Amino acid sequence: MQVDKNKVQNLREDYRAKSLSIEEVAAHPAQQFDQWFVEAMKSEVREPNAMTLATSSAAGRPSARTLLLKGYDEKGFVFYTNYNSKKGKELEENPFAAMVFCWLDLERQIRIEGKIEKLSEEASDQYFQSRPKGSQIGAWASPQSEIITDRSLLENNVEALKKKYENADALPRPPHWGGYRLVPDVVEFWQGRSSRLHDRINYQLEGGEWKLERLAP
Repeated sequence: MQVDKNKVQNLREDYRAKSLSIEEVAAHPAQQFDQWFVEAMKSEVREPNAMTLATSSAAGRPSARTLLLKGYDEKGFVFYTNYNSKKGKELEENPFAAMVFCWLDLERQIRIEGKIEKLSEEASDQYFQSRPKGSQIGAWASPQSEIITDRSLLENNVEALKKKYENADALPRPPHWGGYRLVPDVVEFWQGRSSRLHDRINYQLEGGEWKLERLAP
């Protein structure tokens, strides 16, 4: 099927669902995030915790991928991954990252920037043990981001692990797998508006206090 490029450039929607003002948002971005996240859950947005995580190498070359948020509070936003993956290596080289949540059903987007810190081994252990056994096996079976000859390598690893731990309720956490927290210093809430005159409310951390500003769309 061929796509008419003129049709692609003419794809657009006029957003009219809601508005956003500085007067109505919470004083702390974590509280505002919670309000919007709860609304996304109630609206049955598919996988509302799916987000794009952008990292960068020490040389400044960026990369991005979609993964799932696994926790949030006033300290930051938590996710888990293989430390030896591309994103894990980049976070080791350059411990700053950005997240984007995009909920098109609600005509909303949230951008988050900040410093990355590793979670404690205890916190990573606790989360790992809460995962389904199949997901635990997957964390051990996949040499994430490495080149593999074909899928049979993964399948063979899975079968070997299933046999090894067939009588166990759970697996130990791999030493190369665990959690990170993005500690934000910039959080922007974007609400789509008509004629592309969107509402953008930006939180900037300055001297330990959150400063709120409206940005031009």
